Amino acid sequence: MEEFVLRFLIGGAVISAFALLGDALRPKSFAGLFGAAPSIALATVGMTIAHHGKEYAATEARSMVLGAIAFCIYAYLVSRALLRYQRSTMATTLVLMPVWLGASLGLCWLLLLR
Repeated sequence: MEEFVLRFLIGGAVISAFALLGDALRPKSFAGLFGAAPSIALATVGMTIAHHGKEYAATEARSMVLGAIAFCIYAYLVSRALLRYQRSTMATTLVLMPVWLGASLGLCWLLLLR
């Protein structure tokens, strides 16, 4: 229970800091970029360091980075498909979901080959 309260407090504080940063930047569309995801990730890495050590947290952080890269590939392809084919947003995002999974697994596989 104590871990959940601590995670809530850290996450709330970091979310607030990112919201202030997003509010200060121009254009306002950046505000969403600095929303919950980065702050929750930072809070999670901090809690992981405290409970499992730096090596485990480094593995978790590396996984987050690979997932973010895979998401960027997915988001790029979704935006290109939406502009080119002008289909339903829901259908396009769902059809391209395996790209995100494939990119994530491919990046993980490449990392394991090192």
